[in-house]
Amino acid sequence: MNILLLIIAVIAIILLITGGIVATIHWLIWVGIVLLIIALVVWLVRLITGRRRV
Repeated sequence: MNILLLIIAVIAIILLITGGIVATIHWLIWVGIVLLIIALVVWLVRLITGRRRV
């Protein structure tokens, strides 16, 4: 599960950078933000509940 969260975070950062540089694909900024928020929520749930496996 940690690998999945890492992959989502990396994709989110790449999409945010790409969306910031290329104005024609502006929607990638929002996709990156959504993916980053999903990764943060999953990480927080795991941190709060103390579960190692989701």
